[in-house]
Amino acid sequence: MNAQARARYRGRFAPSPTGPLHFGSLVAAVASFADALAAGGEWLLRIEDVDMPRTRPGADAAILAALERLGFEWNGPVSRQSERTAHYDDALARLRDAGHLYECACTRAERARDPVSSLGERVYPGICRNGSAAARAARGQRAFRLRVDATTVAFTDRLFGLQRQTLATDVGDFVLRRRDGLVAYQLAVVVDDAAQGVTDVVRGADLLASTPRQIFLQQLLGLPSPRYLHVPVAIDVHGRKLSKASGAAALPAAAVPALLAAWRFLEQSPPEETPDSVGDFWRWAHRRWRVADLPRVPMRAAPRV
Repeated sequence: MNAQARARYRGRFAPSPTGPLHFGSLVAAVASFADALAAGGEWLLRIEDVDMPRTRPGADAAILAALERLGFEWNGPVSRQSERTAHYDDALARLRDAGHLYECACTRAERARDPVSSLGERVYPGICRNGSAAARAARGQRAFRLRVDATTVAFTDRLFGLQRQTLATDVGDFVLRRRDGLVAYQLAVVVDDAAQGVTDVVRGADLLASTPRQIFLQQLLGLPSPRYLHVPVAIDVHGRKLSKASGAAALPAAAVPALLAAWRFLEQSPPEETPDSVGDFWRWAHRRWRVADLPRVPMRAAPRV
């Protein structure tokens, strides 16, 4: 057993402040908090506001208020990615100095016709890998891409089992710093999880395909890899993931019914009687959390809440 496996459980919930907490976010929060409580571990809260153009004023405060109203309790201060830019810059510098990064002058429009892999990802064909053509070289804005190789990255998800991905053919070289200068999610989450000593990541299955990229980055940076558990994502009647971008409604004022709806969505055994308070719900729920009972599907229709 390695040191990471022996470490005390430390989980986290990491919402983006682009709007109010909605049912899809609640499902991920309930799963990660219940898993941490069941393990007798810690649960951290991180505001992932690295994509500053999408951040809405006051959204972080509204999310914190909603979590408190729903009975969530986190350990330590709230972490914010917007305050950690220097750490991301340091990781980028290490990767660049080791020869893992290169500048890319391609635009999103130019890459819209790249081939799509079996994962549904557009695979970057390496246009700028060995330098940009003259027309592109004159462009002022550049992204930084990470060189990938033919290595197959494998990990065992606690729900979906063994996962394998060959980055070269499944995603290609991927962006770590965007053309607008903002760091990409893939790098920020790897740096933050390591800095906070996160041992277990519980999140939506829409991020299952991103995990091999994060593990690849962890290996390049010499960082530990946490255990991963990806739970079903809630989708609307049109088959779209519930999100702020798709207009998902904010959670209703009644906290206990919302928690029970998320609990049932995750196919956990319901209480015989409705809890009187959010405190009663969590005192009951953490003893009955069963990963084995989770539905082994990437997405499910959201109920009305």
